[in-house]
Amino acid sequence: MLNDIQFVDTPCTIRTMVVDDHPLVRAAYREVLEKSGEASVVAETDDGDIAYALYLEHRPDIAIIDLNICGTDGLEVVRRIRTRDEAARILVFSAQDHEIHITRALEAGAAGYLSKRGTATQMLDAVRTVAHGKPYIDPEHVNSIAYRRLFNCDEDPLQTLSPREFQIFRCLANGDSPGEIASKLFISPKTVSVHQGHIMKKLELKNIVQLVRLAINCHAVDP
Repeated sequence: MLNDIQFVDTPCTIRTMVVDDHPLVRAAYREVLEKSGEASVVAETDDGDIAYALYLEHRPDIAIIDLNICGTDGLEVVRRIRTRDEAARILVFSAQDHEIHITRALEAGAAGYLSKRGTATQMLDAVRTVAHGKPYIDPEHVNSIAYRRLFNCDEDPLQTLSPREFQIFRCLANGDSPGEIASKLFISPKTVSVHQGHIMKKLELKNIVQLVRLAINCHAVDP
């Protein structure tokens, strides 16, 4: 990540929070951001619940959040932060770069999305762009997403799910129980069960095995 960028000696202006479940990845982010001279990392964590608290404490200019983190998942953290602070600027930086994840992150309130396959230069460009209040989508996917929205191409069956249903769909596919999902999403187990029923009906699924298979085929979860 560090080989394709020239570091410069300029004042730090962008206060950043980094949320990722891998310490080495967070260390790499910090090195890219701080050695660029354009940003500083004011908070970091691997846990979604802690990330929400840290955001409220530090109010960073931009939060960089992975989707797969400990505790509350990344999508829910994005949603909670944006619900609390409509001006929050969030960049999702994730290994899950299928279009379904990009569109769902944007729906949750993220202003940008970059694949972890991106370069350090792309990361800094994304951070600058989002921090200055502009949207950013991974260049590899921006054209295909624009085409789908322009021509209303809706081949993905998961597009019928609401943002909350999609979150619960992913949790179910990852093997979480209704109680665990309720705890992660701060809703009641009964509400989870109601959503699960709607999901099964919308997607015409008979059991969890079919749900898991569909989630894998649609790249909603890792196989």
